[in-house]
Amino acid sequence: MLGARIAYPAAALAAAVFLSSCGGGGVPHDSRAEWRDRAEAKCMASGHVRASSYVTQVSSIRGRSACGILAPLRVSAALGGRVQISPPATIGCPMTAALDRWIHNSVQRAAMRQFRQPVVEIKQISSYSCRGRNGRTTGKLSEHSFGNALDIAGFTLADGRTITVVKGWWRGSQREKAFLREAFAGACREFYTVLGPGSDRAHYNHFHVDLLVTNVSKGGGHYCRPQPKSGLFAAVEDDDPVSTASVKPIPFTGPRESTPQVPAFTLGPSD
Repeated sequence: MLGARIAYPAAALAAAVFLSSCGGGGVPHDSRAEWRDRAEAKCMASGHVRASSYVTQVSSIRGRSACGILAPLRVSAALGGRVQISPPATIGCPMTAALDRWIHNSVQRAAMRQFRQPVVEIKQISSYSCRGRNGRTTGKLSEHSFGNALDIAGFTLADGRTITVVKGWWRGSQREKAFLREAFAGACREFYTVLGPGSDRAHYNHFHVDLLVTNVSKGGGHYCRPQPKSGLFAAVEDDDPVSTASVKPIPFTGPRESTPQVPAFTLGPSD
């Protein structure tokens, strides 16, 4: 049954030991924090993310240093298949669930408010990648190394129009700027780390979002740069307000019961 609680097998623990002990050439030597595997196991057992034609589990990834994902997912769409992820992203379960929530709660609402139509595609430029932060060979591993991050470069609307971060953030129309800033501010509520244009040179053309738990402050705040402030993130007021009632929660449940069931997700290495 999809979404049923999943036991954390011994094979997964063995994989965790392997991931934390193997050396890394060309990437920083780092350790694998215990919270990563706990977060992945909790998400996989929760049923919040389920198997479907657009969310499929692939073989465990064992990278250099501490890189890797115990139960990686290939995500080609979100919101019940209504929003394509191009190219398909390889990420962990927690990121898959957070991505779905962000698209529903922030991206689609901003699109309906500014353009009166939904986003049908999100263009990503980096999901799983075994590397140091900002490509460095020293220091800490990037959250991309654990399938716990995504870099988002653009959005496609239902009419085919594409809004890119690199052009729209500074030089786009007022509505494009407002849309991107509203989506960015929403990401700051959903993800623990969010970096965009103006944060540093490396993020001039995309939004970096991740779920690094150590970036959550004791007060519950998230690390967000640039910080959403009234001046920079001022939205365009609609002269003809449009209801966003059509943007309703779409359960991430995969196939309907009347269709052939996809095997439930499992944790740990797969052949």
